[in-house]
Formats: sequence, C-alpha cells, structure tokens
Amino acid sequence: MSLNNIKEILEKIRENNDGTLSPSKVVEEARPVSSPLHSKFEWNDGHAADQYRLEQARRLIRIIVTTVKHDKKDYEVRTYVSLTSDRTGEGKDGYRLITDVLKNDETRAVMIKDALAELRIFRIKYSQLKELAEIFKAIDAVQTKE
Repeated sequence: MSLNNIKEILEKIRENNDGTLSPSKVVEEARPVSSPLHSKFEWNDGHAADQYRLEQARRLIRIIVTTVKHDKKDYEVRTYVSLTSDRTGEGKDGYRLITDVLKNDETRAVMIKDALAELRIFRIKYSQLKELAEIFKAIDAVQTKE
C-alpha cells in the first residue's frame, strides 16, 4: 500500500470525525482484517505488549531532566539523549548521558548533526509562520556554516 493510499484513508477518517484525525479512530478503522490499514499494525497482543512496554521505557528515559547553567541561568534539559548513530536497528537503540556526549568530540559532532537535521525539519514545518522569520534567519545562518 502506498503512502498516497494511506493518506486517502486517513483523510476519510478525519473528514468523518469533524476534521480531527485521532489515533483511536485509525486503530478502529484498521481492526477488521479486510481493512487496507490492518497490515500496518501489530495484532499479536503479546508482541504488541512488548513493543508498548519498550515505548513506555523510552518515555521514562525522556522525562528525566538535568539542570545545566547557561548564561548564568539554570535550564532543565533531558539527561539522556538518543543519537542517530545509536539507532541502528537490530535491537540496538540506546540513550547516552548528555554530559558524556558533550565531552566527547565524536558524539558531540553527531549531536550537532542531529540538531541541524531537526532544525531543517522545524524550518520546513513552520515556514508559513512569518512571526518566526527572525528564528528562520538564524537557522539559515547556522546551516550555511555547516
């Protein structure tokens, strides 16, 4: 099934629900074996439960914060970060202490590359908001140095 087919189905679900696309409605639509979306979900409850627990663990990891000082102010940042280089699949996905990442030139470079990729996505996603024009200029300036 192509992404266009999926988009068409999602649009129908959204239109049938007052313009809002909710995950619960998507799952409801996908539940019947005859649904074109059915194969996009894990229906084995044991395997799905394991995957859900992994997602819960990821959420736990992401909510832990560390206070860092910057320009004489305290900021809370995530204690653990996930670098793209650590997301290789094959059961390998992990998080590192942000303090360790920032101390190591190699992992720091990966984090910068990841941050710039996220900024590109942010820039595209919010490009229609003229109120963010100054931020976009700063993003563009950093990315031209890359």
